Amino acid sequence: MDLKKVFVKDACPTSIGGQAIIEGIMMRSPERTAIGIRLPDGRIFMKTEPSPKGSKWGKIPLIRGVVNFVASLVQGTKVLMYSADKLEEFYPEGYEKDKFDVWVEEKLGKEKAWKILMVLSVILAIAMSVGLFMVLPTIAVGWISYVTDSILLKNLVEGLARILIFMIYVVLIAKMPDIKTVFQYHGAEHKTIHCFEKGLELTPENAQSFYTVHPRCGTSFLVFVMIIAVLVHAFMGWPNVIVRIVSRIAVLPIIAGLSYELLRWAGRSSSPIVKVLSLPGLYVQKLTTREPDYGHLEVAIAAMKACMKPEGTPYFEGICDLNGDPVAEEEPQTEATEEQK
Repeated sequence: MDLKKVFVKDACPTSIGGQAIIEGIMMRSPERTAIGIRLPDGRIFMKTEPSPKGSKWGKIPLIRGVVNFVASLVQGTKVLMYSADKLEEFYPEGYEKDKFDVWVEEKLGKEKAWKILMVLSVILAIAMSVGLFMVLPTIAVGWISYVTDSILLKNLVEGLARILIFMIYVVLIAKMPDIKTVFQYHGAEHKTIHCFEKGLELTPENAQSFYTVHPRCGTSFLVFVMIIAVLVHAFMGWPNVIVRIVSRIAVLPIIAGLSYELLRWAGRSSSPIVKVLSLPGLYVQKLTTREPDYGHLEVAIAAMKACMKPEGTPYFEGICDLNGDPVAEEEPQTEATEEQK
């Protein structure tokens, strides 16, 4: 990996961030959020809205890591559910709801059902993440006590197990066709942000020349969490498995806070130290991103442009052009041709 293409010389880091969603991308600036979705007929559906205002806690070092992580998880879940609903609206036979979703809607109504499902999704995501990446590794390596008395070595093995479980998880879900598409949009998001930070015109041709990895990616944040966890856990000894599980969960906010500060530093610095610290996360991003085609990049660029509109530009929800501007729905927009890809 050529780090000069990741830590781009003379690049101007932006506060704009993104998230890959089902058949699309969400881009967010401090003032405006844009959600771009590629519809089955090739058109781009766009929704723009004010970006959520952060709380005062989201500005305090260390604390802001936890606050922003939870806020991102909630907002990200909302956007994912919105993209699924919108695709169902335009192409219902291809995106059928499961029986549980239908049952909840029938009992509570669509609006209440949506809110309940979102809360359940966030709780499930947190529980699965803690269980899979915090609880399971420390249980799985309990045997290490029979091999060594070194507290540092025990925690190091636990940390390696955590990273291994995470990588196996990513590799397995990447085999699902829908997830592969999400990973392509993830790559398109990074390429587009690189292109913008370099000051180039936002075109698929320009964006395609960059790597699919980016120093400020959420994947790097998770890798920082797993690495810092080894160091923090080393100060906590190696008690019995119940105490280990409880203590791991208890210090997770501290680990997340430290990881967030490290990620912020990595996003605005290109020093040799930052490059070395960022390498593990960048290589793991190779698993969570895929090379996009021009169609994916068009959606990313449209969302990027839509979230950068001048103050006072009306928000909208509907079909848009490649500049993120609304168009009449009768004007079809075709997907990128094979010759362009």
